[in-house]
This record gives sequence, C-alpha cells and structure tokens, in this order.
Amino acid sequence: MPLNLLPTPRSLKILRGTFTLPKQKPLAATKVVRSKTAPNNPEGYSLTIDRRGVRIEYRETGGLRAAGATLRQLLREYGRRLPCLKIRDWPDFARRGVMLDISRGRVPKLEMLLDLVERLADFKINEFQLYTEHTFAYRNYKSVWQSWGALTAAEIRTLDARCCELGIDLVPNQNSFGHLRYFLEQPRLKKLAEISEPYEGSTGDYLRYPTTLAPNNPGTIKFIRELYDELLPNFSSKFLNVGCDETWDLGRGQSKKVCERRGKGRVYLDFLKKIHREASKRGKRMMFWGDIILHHPELIPELPKDSIALNWGYEINHPFDKEAATFAKLPIPFYVCPGTATWMTLIGRHDTAFENLRLAAKAGRKHGAMGYLNTDWGDGGHPQPLAVSWPLYVAGAALSWCGRSFDEKLLVPVLSRDIYKDPTQRVAKAALTLGVAHRKFDYIESNITPFGTVIAAPPPATRELFCRSGLKYYARIKPRNVRAALAEVERQRAILQNGKPSSKAGAILKLELDLAARMAAQSCKIMLWQQALAAGKSVEARRLAKKGIAELRQLEREFKSYWPLKNKGTTARCSPFLRWRMDDYRRAKLHFPPEVARLAKAKTYAAE
Repeated sequence: MPLNLLPTPRSLKILRGTFTLPKQKPLAATKVVRSKTAPNNPEGYSLTIDRRGVRIEYRETGGLRAAGATLRQLLREYGRRLPCLKIRDWPDFARRGVMLDISRGRVPKLEMLLDLVERLADFKINEFQLYTEHTFAYRNYKSVWQSWGALTAAEIRTLDARCCELGIDLVPNQNSFGHLRYFLEQPRLKKLAEISEPYEGSTGDYLRYPTTLAPNNPGTIKFIRELYDELLPNFSSKFLNVGCDETWDLGRGQSKKVCERRGKGRVYLDFLKKIHREASKRGKRMMFWGDIILHHPELIPELPKDSIALNWGYEINHPFDKEAATFAKLPIPFYVCPGTATWMTLIGRHDTAFENLRLAAKAGRKHGAMGYLNTDWGDGGHPQPLAVSWPLYVAGAALSWCGRSFDEKLLVPVLSRDIYKDPTQRVAKAALTLGVAHRKFDYIESNITPFGTVIAAPPPATRELFCRSGLKYYARIKPRNVRAALAEVERQRAILQNGKPSSKAGAILKLELDLAARMAAQSCKIMLWQQALAAGKSVEARRLAKKGIAELRQLEREFKSYWPLKNKGTTARCSPFLRWRMDDYRRAKLHFPPEVARLAKAKTYAAE
C-alpha cells in the first residue's frame, strides 16, 4: 500500500519494522549528511529510516529542503513511530511554481499569503508568483488601487523574506503591455493607451476595454520604469514576469500605422525588447507569456537569449506538445504553464484541470522545459476561494516533481491531513466531487461551468466580457440536468457539513468551500426560475423568485462576514452579482428569450 506522500517519491522501498523517535529532542535522532552518494541533482536526496534512526543524504541545500518536506509529511502521518523505508528522490522540473491572480477582485491579506507559502513548501514548490495588474500599492497611483485593496511594499518584503527561508523564489509579476485597464482608464494615463474607447469583441456580444499600452508613445516606457523602480526593490528574486499577453488592441490606435508598415508581430517584439532592457538594467531576468510570439514563430529566434517564455494553456486538449516543441527548437528556455481551471466555475472544473496539469507535465518533460508554473486565475471577480484551488495546487506540485509516480488516489488523505485538517476526510472528498459536479449539466464550454457563470453574469447592458452568456444557459440545458446538478451540489454540501476540521484554518477552508457551493447551487435555482418564466409558469416563478431573493441576501451577509478573514478590501469587486440576481428576480423578466438564448454558444475565449 503506498504511503500518503505527495509529491510521491520516484523511488520508495518499504522496509520491515519501525523506528520510534525519542520524546525529548526527536530530531536529534536524524543524521544529516552532505554526500556525493545522494542523487546527482540540486534537489536530490535520499532518506533512510531503519531501526537505528533516520538518515538524510543530500548534495545541495535544495535536496535537504526536499528531504525535510518528505520527513514532515511522514511525521504528520505517523507521529514519532515511523515506518522503516528507503527513498531516493529528485524532481522532473528545476522550477516548480504556483501563480495566484490578485488583480480581479480578491487581494489576499499578508497572513493568508504567509500561510499559503508555508504549505506550498511542504509540497516541494520552489517558486511563487502573485499576478498583479494594478493591486500593488504604488505611491503615485492610489486612485487606481484604493477601491480594490493592494499589497504594500512592506508586506511584499515580509513575504519575500519568509519565502527565502522556505526555499521559495518569490518572483515579481507585473503585467507591462496588455491587461492594464484600470491604469489606463485614469484620466492622466489615458494618453498612454493604444486606444481610448471600448470596442466590440470578436463575436459582437461584449465590449473590450482599452488595456494595452501604446508601444510607440514616448511616455509608455517612462511609465513602466516608474512601476519597476518602485516594485522590484522589494523582491530578492533575479527574475521578473512582465506578462505581455493578450495585447488585444495593439494596432488599433496609436500604433496602427507603424503596425501596418512593420507588422504587429515586429512591433510587439520591439517593445518586448525595450521591456527586456528595463528588466536587465534592474538586475532581473525577463519572463513573458508566450501566446503572442507563438503567432509569429519566425520572430522567436530574435528574442533575447536570456528571456524565458511562459507557454500557457488551460484546456484538456491544449497543444502543449506542439508549442513546447516550437520553443525547444530554439535557444530560449521556457516553462509549461497549465492552470487550476477554477475561474468562472465557483467550485471547479477538476476533470479538465487534472488532465491539463498532466499534459503540461508530459510535454515539459519531453521537450526540456525549465519550469512548471501552475496558474490560478480570478476572471469574473474571483469569487472562487482558495479551498477550491488546493486540490489542483497539490496535484500540480506532485506532477511537476515526478509525473510518473503521481497517484491521484492520494489526494484525499493528503489534503485531509495537511490542508483541510479533517480526520474524517469528508471535506476533501466533497471538494473533489464538487469539482466534477458540472458534468451533471451535460453541457461543456471552454473556460467556464454554468455553476460559475449563471449567478455571476453581468447585466447585459454593460456588455462585459466574463460570464456574459450565463443568462442564456437556461435555454441550453435541460431542466432535469439542472436539477441533477443541484442535487449533486446539495449531496456534497451534506458530506461537507459532517467534516470536522481540527484547526481554525481548516474550519475557514470548510466555510469558504460551503459558501462557494451555495453560490453554485444558486446558479441552478436561477436557471429553474428562468425556465419557469419561459414556460409561462408565473406562480412557480414568483415562488422561486421570493425564495431566491431571501437566499441571496443571506449569502451576501455571510460572504461579507467571511471576507475579512483572508482578504483585503471589500466584496464590492468580487460579488456584485448577488445584487444583480436579486434585481433580476424582482424584474421578473428574462433578459434573453428562449429563441435568442438557445442560439449556438458564443465563440469560446481564453482566461485573461
């Protein structure tokens, strides 16, 4: 029977017998030796437990840390009486990271981040990134971030110091080309935008807002320098993720003529090189998202040779193998960057995420990726909590350490012991099953589930991008499937309620998971109300509306009460949809009649 260890060691031999650590100074019985007999890898180690004691052999500090992480899991599982065993272990990827989005509505408190990195270190994660657009507390841009909450320089320095102690590289991550909407809507920065007004998206049912800097505006690089000069001194890392993905509006405004003359790919690359120079001047090695440059493979050889491409993709069928092969042919290192697939789902899309995580690990190993970065985005306000993401963090950590040895069946016992702190294992079981409950809808669309998008759909008049089709799914999903999905959520909530976390942190994770599940259940109830309206069942619709308003009010109260336990700012950017849906119930009319709502789904889109 396998031991409850994640990442699972690549070589594990169970020996006969046990060894009991002494009560007084138990770790004094552990012999730690720097040795050339340890696996030949900077993080390679051997761990032997026999009747004489515990012995760790390692070559470099990273190996000692990895051995310590394994030993701590064994101590949590067995206490002082340890099974005799021999482990030889080392990672598939030199850099194994997690990236958390803090720019979409949920800015975590420092205490939460310190707890997060502590736990990630126990799963041998050695890189952490906080994706920021406008949520660092830049002194000159308080008007941009003050309604969101932001991390301060002092908080970053505290987090960085703790990460260094844990062997985690805290990499600064500041998008530096696209995704700067909340900067560029400020009057004094609007002149730096490629375009100044919103424009229709590709399918015509949503607007894109100005998000991209004009690369040929002389003020643009001055703005980037200002951000870097304030942000980067707070990080000890030698790396900088500059983003530069999804520059949707490039070539539509200030740079239109130069793009027509030189080509958008060339203009993009030239600006990327300018950013690279700014990063290099500040002692940082540039990382950047690789999506745009993949559209211009002829330009890849011109990338600065010390830059690092981040090859991202989040679906079951993402062509990691093809794209990784493209980067592998050229002298530029790259990462594979899968995702948790939790955004716009509330309770997860774990079937997609697990396969996506595996695909990335397989392609990265095959083509020699430098690193593996598991990305956790917050599209649509980031209402999904960390409790939903934890199974994917642990799976990603295991797959990036040793994909061959990963056993998905170990997730429940390990999550129960180390994350949810629940000896009954019910919280972990419910969390994993909720992550596949969307199958009951018998409806698949990229990047979303109806659980996440129906309740969070923006008022159609705003023509916002994320979750925009949520109020149409009632006409695309059969009522019996909506009821089946609702029943599955309620079954898992009942299991969740019987979990018994043994710590305050575990109790909070249980609470936030239940809040997410209740929001997901509301999506089903909203669809049933819509279906009643469409069928002319006015009495039933009024009954469902009255009950729905009461439940949403209660959810709003509880969500606001929970929020300060982990997050800065307020819920205003995260869950305004609770009020939107109350207004819909009162309005008692469908935004989209069935004949419009059931039309072929809109073109799918990538996480932004």
